[in-house]
Amino acid sequence: MGRSLRVWLLNLLLLPGTLRAQPALDRVPLDKLSTANQIAAEEILRKPDFTFKAGTKPTRVRLATMDKLFDNPRLAAAMWRECQFVPKLWAFALPGRALFIDDAQGLSGTLTLAYREPGVRIYLIDGHVAKGRMGNPFPVGAKMVVIYKYWDSPKGFMSQIQAWTRLDSVLLGVLTRPFRRYVQHRQEEFIVYIMGNMAQGGEFAESNHDDFLGPIQREGDPVAIRAFQRIFKKR
Repeated sequence: MGRSLRVWLLNLLLLPGTLRAQPALDRVPLDKLSTANQIAAEEILRKPDFTFKAGTKPTRVRLATMDKLFDNPRLAAAMWRECQFVPKLWAFALPGRALFIDDAQGLSGTLTLAYREPGVRIYLIDGHVAKGRMGNPFPVGAKMVVIYKYWDSPKGFMSQIQAWTRLDSVLLGVLTRPFRRYVQHRQEEFIVYIMGNMAQGGEFAESNHDDFLGPIQREGDPVAIRAFQRIFKKR
């Protein structure tokens, strides 16, 4: 085993975090997906390397606002950058209800909205981490099925994420087998962090319209500017 690989595996073990038992996941409603998306989802669900189910903390933001942010990824990414969340992210809409997300440093992914109904979205995700981006000694790829549920509650906007992940590399699957539950937990933390911060950004924008609009205008993305003015116009 090469030195870089040994160091990467050691770092994996030393990352902060805790292990815990995972609750049962819902059944993915494959019959509601298109044929192409159904085939892609079944390939992941047949033998996932990781699964998790987790919720986000309540946030004082309108559910309608979050729906609009999910439907306007370039605006959501611009607000993410303005909030100085890490890593910086850029998003671009693709044909077929898909979007491409990139941090311009080797972390990227394509998200396809496979199904939606009020309060529920199902995504197919194809993610990639370039060699060295997260200390990994070789490129890493993974495909995911994600069920994202969200609703209003007396405490505010809340959401739940369920995910099934299949690694692209057989070698990576073998190498991470001894640490599988740990890697699963780190993946869960990262995705919950992303979704929680999106809700927090929506909350900030609803209460501080002018603080967001100026920086987004200076950044100069006309799509993000128009979406912000449409969604967060002064009431």
